[in-house]
Amino acid sequence: MKVATSALLIGAASAAVAPPQQVLKVPESFKSIDTESWTKPLQNLEESLKSLTGEARRVWDEVALMFPKDFEAASFFSSPKPHTRKPDSEWDHVVKGADVQSVWVENAQGEKEREIDGKLENYNLRVKKVDPSSLGVDKVKQYSGYLDDDEEDKHLFYWFFESRNDPENDPVVLWLNGGPGCSSLMGLFMELGPGSVTKKLEIKYNDFSWNANASVIFLDQPVNVGYSYSSGSVSNTVAAGKDIYALLTLFFKQFPEYAKQTFHIAGESYAGHYIPVFASEILSHKKRNINLSSVLIGNGLTDGLTQYEYYKPMACGDGGWPAVLDDGACQAMENAYPRCAGLIENCYNSESVWSCVPASIYCNNAMIGPYQRTGQNVYDVRRPCGSNDLCYDEIDWISAYLNKKEVMKAVGAEVSSYDSCNFDINRNFLLQGDWMKPYHRVVPGLLEQIPVLIYAGDADYICNWLGNKAWTEALEWPGQKDYAAAKMQDLLLGGKGDKVGEYKTSGNFTFVKIHAGGHMVPYDQPEASAEFYTRWLSGGFKE
Repeated sequence: MKVATSALLIGAASAAVAPPQQVLKVPESFKSIDTESWTKPLQNLEESLKSLTGEARRVWDEVALMFPKDFEAASFFSSPKPHTRKPDSEWDHVVKGADVQSVWVENAQGEKEREIDGKLENYNLRVKKVDPSSLGVDKVKQYSGYLDDDEEDKHLFYWFFESRNDPENDPVVLWLNGGPGCSSLMGLFMELGPGSVTKKLEIKYNDFSWNANASVIFLDQPVNVGYSYSSGSVSNTVAAGKDIYALLTLFFKQFPEYAKQTFHIAGESYAGHYIPVFASEILSHKKRNINLSSVLIGNGLTDGLTQYEYYKPMACGDGGWPAVLDDGACQAMENAYPRCAGLIENCYNSESVWSCVPASIYCNNAMIGPYQRTGQNVYDVRRPCGSNDLCYDEIDWISAYLNKKEVMKAVGAEVSSYDSCNFDINRNFLLQGDWMKPYHRVVPGLLEQIPVLIYAGDADYICNWLGNKAWTEALEWPGQKDYAAAKMQDLLLGGKGDKVGEYKTSGNFTFVKIHAGGHMVPYDQPEASAEFYTRWLSGGFKE
């Protein structure tokens, strides 16, 4: 699900100015910063800023003036979650990366080589069979557990649901929520999983679950999200990609019956950063047991330079829904965008922390802040946010359910408590400059090998459809001209029923717009979501 993913905006927006209605509060601390490790005291800021453009420098100056004490001290890295690791004897399976790494085979040239590429020695996968009757989330075969990197003390939690239909032949999908710093179990229980959590903390069956015709893995990443934990932290997308490759490699080694099917990575919001990098990491290994066949990104943040231009039109009535802002606020956003674009361009050119953080801070305040201060839901232009920080009461219900002792025991959770979103992670990714990095540059390499689907609900603001459609058309790749010229076509339920959206496709690239869907398309439009998802996995968007 991933409403939280949209916390996306807030870390940055609130870092510089605290609007009346916000998701993230102003950080209590901006600790030391270094372009690589962020360990240099901020007293050395002057030296580091010498290479910056005047615009980036001014943003740093503005933030330092607002929060002088925050820039002097404190730590922005969160404390590790309290946890109790269970002995290996309590798990049904333990797959050791060192054992997988030690398998050598003979290639066609008669040379010895590892059966599977990658540095897996430090990773282990622990697996628990989840009794479907214990929780009633679904009747299908389920596994949960942890991917462990004991050297780095990282432990990622996952929950696997087998397909309700034909698991021996149906695809396998990895689902990722965004944030950065939000649990993918939100997606499980609020959007596309086999059951949702009600106000009474009961499970309601989902007829349109994405495991109706595919097996689905829900992963809490990066560490310290959801049931995952670590004494350290991950604060950039590239670092997180190594863990994903290890998880999938060991999972398919333990369960080879799922490895022969097609495999797909899907996610939303900040997963627009994650997925291109994770997919590239997988494809970089020639000897692998992961049959990656496509990726799906929903209402994602992928190319900030292109996408931020479309906040103003979406807020001001040009996205298909009534305007949220008045003419004065719209003009202010119009005036602010050139400076925002210049800062993002500087980030794209240097990819340094010192350039990318100012771009995030300024642009989020200038292009998202005015909308956010209205109290309207940033994930859905049609409704107010309400009292919940992330605008949806269901998030509180999910947290309460996943903190029940019997639930934690059933899935083998080792942490003391579950949190839907960890806003320290959100802030850390922001302060590492990850937010505005040009991850769209990875997409052409993917398109050379696998199909890519970008989908968007047309009522979302934070990662709106206008910006997502625009960046797909602006992307430079060999098929750009043909893709940009492709016409939007009607998306019909069952291919001949009601119109639920539109799509365009050319080569390996497809864009889908879902009508009346917000940031979390499966939440707002479950039937339409299941329609395009199932069609995509079966190759149904081909020209």
